[in-house]
Amino acid sequence: MTDKTHKSEVAFIQALAELLRENDLTELRVKREYGESDSLDVRVSRGGAPVVMSTPAQLPAPVAAAAAPREFAKSDDPSTFPGAVTSPMVGTAYLSSEPGADVFVKIGDTVQEGQTLMIIEAMKTMNQIPSPRSGTVKRIVVEDGSPVEFGAPLMIIE
Repeated sequence: MTDKTHKSEVAFIQALAELLRENDLTELRVKREYGESDSLDVRVSRGGAPVVMSTPAQLPAPVAAAAAPREFAKSDDPSTFPGAVTSPMVGTAYLSSEPGADVFVKIGDTVQEGQTLMIIEAMKTMNQIPSPRSGTVKRIVVEDGSPVEFGAPLMIIE
């Protein structure tokens, strides 16, 4: 790699980092193809909520219907549970209507279908997230004020 190419790639990566910061993103990934055997694959990320990624090989075996209620460990991937409520959008999750107010729901609460579980702010718009089913809140996966991605698990209702 020539020094000129190296400086160009460093400048490109710095520009990506600036885009990340200016647009309040948590991660960017870009792949540039220069030829058949020459490419640049860059992933730029910054601190924030951890991103949980899973592949089919990591999914646990299905739980039998008659199994005892499941205890949740911090390491369990919440997206694998059948009662997982996922984010319909990218944004910031809020568990209450305003700072200092009571949370919409807490672990152990019984909720009805359509009841507001939380709010996700996206593009300066507050979007209420309704419960897709009636049940009991078993786990709240996100923290108040944390960023969420589309499809990320928010909570588990069984």
